Amino acid sequence: MAVAHSLPAEAVIVDLADFDTRSGSFAERALFNNRLVIVTLCFLATLVLGYQAFGLKLNAAFDKMIPTSHPYIVNFLDNRSQLAGMGNSLRIAVAATEGDIFDAEYLDTVRKMSDELFLMPSVDRPYMKSLWAPAVRWTGVTEEGLDGGPVIPDDYDGSPESIEQVRVNVERSGEIGQLVAANYQSSIIFVPLQDKIAETGERIDYHALSKRIEVLRAKYESEKIRIHVTGFAKVVGDLIDGLQQVIMFFAGAIVICTAVLYWYTRCLRSTLLVVACSVVAVVWLLGLLPTLGYELDPYSVLVPFLVFAIGMSHGAQKMNGIMQDIGRGTHSLVAARYTFRRLFLAGMTALLADAVGFAVLMVIDIQVIQDLAITASIGVAVLIFTNLVLLPILLSYTGVSPVAAQRSLRAELRDAQDAGHGKHPFWAFLDLFTQRKWASIAVLTGLAMGAVGLAVSFQLKIGDTDPGAPELRPDSRYNRDNAFMTANYAASSDVYIVMVRTPQYACGQYDTLMAVDALERELQQLPGVEATSSLAGLAKTSNAGMNEGSLKWFEIPRSQDMLNAIITRAPREMFNQNCDLLTVYAYLKDHKADTLASVVGVVEAFAARHGTDEVRFLNAAGNAGIEAATNIVVKKANVQMLFLVYAAVIVLAFIAFRSWRAVVCAVVPLMITSVLCEALMVALNIGVKVATLPVIALGVGIGVDYALYVMTVTLARLKDGMSLSEAYYRALIFTGKVVVLTGITLGIAVATWAFSPIKFQADMGILLAFMFVWNMLGALILLPALGHFLLSPKKAALA
Repeated sequence: MAVAHSLPAEAVIVDLADFDTRSGSFAERALFNNRLVIVTLCFLATLVLGYQAFGLKLNAAFDKMIPTSHPYIVNFLDNRSQLAGMGNSLRIAVAATEGDIFDAEYLDTVRKMSDELFLMPSVDRPYMKSLWAPAVRWTGVTEEGLDGGPVIPDDYDGSPESIEQVRVNVERSGEIGQLVAANYQSSIIFVPLQDKIAETGERIDYHALSKRIEVLRAKYESEKIRIHVTGFAKVVGDLIDGLQQVIMFFAGAIVICTAVLYWYTRCLRSTLLVVACSVVAVVWLLGLLPTLGYELDPYSVLVPFLVFAIGMSHGAQKMNGIMQDIGRGTHSLVAARYTFRRLFLAGMTALLADAVGFAVLMVIDIQVIQDLAITASIGVAVLIFTNLVLLPILLSYTGVSPVAAQRSLRAELRDAQDAGHGKHPFWAFLDLFTQRKWASIAVLTGLAMGAVGLAVSFQLKIGDTDPGAPELRPDSRYNRDNAFMTANYAASSDVYIVMVRTPQYACGQYDTLMAVDALERELQQLPGVEATSSLAGLAKTSNAGMNEGSLKWFEIPRSQDMLNAIITRAPREMFNQNCDLLTVYAYLKDHKADTLASVVGVVEAFAARHGTDEVRFLNAAGNAGIEAATNIVVKKANVQMLFLVYAAVIVLAFIAFRSWRAVVCAVVPLMITSVLCEALMVALNIGVKVATLPVIALGVGIGVDYALYVMTVTLARLKDGMSLSEAYYRALIFTGKVVVLTGITLGIAVATWAFSPIKFQADMGILLAFMFVWNMLGALILLPALGHFLLSPKKAALA
């Protein structure tokens, strides 16, 4: 919140000897009377933290992406050790471009890849599956009775006879649609990952793992073989690859902000100084993160952009005040101290408003968002020092260009004279909104837009709105690979797992399996469910198989002895060692919000009807189950976050204005912009999820600065007895230019993200740019319009 004055409140002092260095607050004296010490300490801090920044890592952790205290996730974590491979895993499809998988060369390629993947660090080896895995078996009824064995037998030698035996075994394995495509043109290597690397205890380096997968892909892909990879680890690896290009956008933001600021000031030295201080803030932030034990992840990597952009906008205010004082003839040191006096508390209030937008994110029970909040809070804390203290001190040494200072003063005097005579056309147009006709049009238009936006925002989806990985572009390699998986496998990469808890050794009882079978039937009716799998389904298939394949026997056998015989041959992932945990797999077409919501609804309703103290149906594991829990948390957090950020902004605005009328004028435009932003998300098919949840809070926290800039000067002039038109015009000519500059600078800086190869970064850029620009327009148009009905010199004097 910056306040400019039509005339300097302090005397013009040309000779430094005429200035009382004991004047000003204790903070001002402590800082400016020890300028060299402050600059030296900042220089040393920049060197140290710049060195520390080289130790900053860009990574992500699976557990940080999930709401660990949500009941679904608690259920998953409680049973995680018995659900190995059901959380974080990779699915690698090896596709034959010619013929089918029953080819010696193809099978040899799968064997070599399986062996290399098996030896990779972080792989949960006992649960890895492929055609070559001993645990992947076939079961059938032969002349000698029930028989079975590994899909690829021990005596396999690549001969036509051996390959034909593999074909028969695959057809009897029950893996068609899961490990083997229905068209027999590809097969899956399923690679579950550990929570931490067992050999070292360290977290998985997803970027390094992704690179190893790409090396493997390049090694084995040929004209005859195509390889497709999906899974959380690959998404994160691809995100980090794309985000390494972030330096290009950061450099672009510096160039754009520098150009806009220089166009406004026409002073190269002060422009470069503002840019330098903003860059120093980023360096300090990047150095403090590894020092405090934090990393950058694909979501918090955007914070340095915001810190730089905010630093530029606030730095412009400080430079503008110093430039005006120097233009009047004041010594550069005195001008810097005057500016510090006028703007320190106001700037602090504005940065606190920025901090509120970040701080409220801490209430969201997802660690990656909490880390973003902490990272951004550190950035704001750094800005308080670099922009409110370091920049004025540096400008006290360098001053500004005399030509630029005189130009600024002439513009100020010309606009001040115009306030009493002919007005500047642009400011005169904005001043029209203080009149009843234009104010009524603006308010009614704003309310109508808000009403339409609110109606549209009810269609806003919670979660992903696109298949695959919406964080990446639709035409990215990962999303093409995911489309291949979805098209060729009933067991898609989107797996929702229901855990069924029973008493010990009771998982195979008839009544339990009948309940599980009933749940499967209900899930299979959902359009988003492609297939299901459980011990109940296996029991029916095995029962028919043991009765000469007759479909009359395709049901769960009532004999416990028969069930026990089936269970002993069941795959390990269907139940645990103590036989007190069953798993029901639902393979989904996608993980869109509607798909997940329908599955959650069916399972919850079924558990309420059929669950007992002994048999409990628990949501949820699998990547789709985890995402369903995340969507539930995000939906609740979206409302809670908006309530908190607006409550905090209203409190800050009331402290600054001491007038409820002024608070209404300042906050209503923000609320309309928030509603319109949600409507824009509907129009752009962007759901509310971990990546986009922080956008509105950040937009409100930063956008309120505009209202603070304009309203503070307007209220001050109203209390002096001016009319609303006069007071608002004064605010425009003294802070309006910088408000426009701030809106343009922030909007352009984040709009460049739209060209990012990372879709969620592009989405955030579009949404933030929209909020910054519309908040600026709200402060310049809707605020004075509301002021016409709520503010007057008399009411302001009583405030």
